[in-house]
Amino acid sequence: MLRCVKTPTMANDPEYALIDRILAGETNLYSELVDRYKRYVFTIALKVVITRPEAEEAAQDVFIKAFQGLKRFNRQSKFSTWIYRIAFNTAISYKRKQRFQYQSIENSNIGGSEKHDESLEKTDRHKYLNAAMSRLTAADRIALTLFYLDELSLEEIAAVTGMQANTVKVRIHRARLRVATELKTILNEEALTL
Repeated sequence: MLRCVKTPTMANDPEYALIDRILAGETNLYSELVDRYKRYVFTIALKVVITRPEAEEAAQDVFIKAFQGLKRFNRQSKFSTWIYRIAFNTAISYKRKQRFQYQSIENSNIGGSEKHDESLEKTDRHKYLNAAMSRLTAADRIALTLFYLDELSLEEIAAVTGMQANTVKVRIHRARLRVATELKTILNEEALTL
C-alpha cells in the first residue's frame, strides 16, 4: 500500500484535505473543485480553441480527466498547476480536431443609442484586442492569459505549459510586442475602411 508523505504545508492546505476526502469516497465534494477552477479552465480552453462551444466541451473533458486521474495527482505541484496542465493539453487536442471556424455573434452590439457610446467603446477595445490575440500562437495566448488575467507567476505558467520559466518570460515579452504590432495593423486596416 502506497503512503503519501505529507509535508507541513501539505498537511495544512485545505485544498489537499478536500482532495483527500474526495479520494476517500466523498465524490460529491468534487463539485467544489470544479466551482473553484471552472473559470480558469474555460479561459485556457477558449484561448486555444477560440470558439465558445468547443471551449465549453473541452472544459468539461478537463474536469472528467482530472476526476479520473485524481489518484495520480502527486502533490509535487499545486492542484491549480496540475489542472491547468490538463486543460492546456486537452484544449490543444481539441484545436487539432477543429475543422470549422465559428464566428460568435454573442457579443454583437445592435443599436446606436448615444447612451451606449461607452459600452460600444469598451466592446470595440475587446474586439480589437481579441482580434490581435487571435493572430498569436495558442501558446502565446495562453502565456499572456495566465500571466495577465489569471495572475500566475512565471514558474506556475512554466509548470502549466511545460516550458522553462525563462522561456515563459521571453514568450510573454515577445507576445506583448506581437499584440501591439497586430493592434496597429488591425487599426490601420480599420481606418482604411472608414
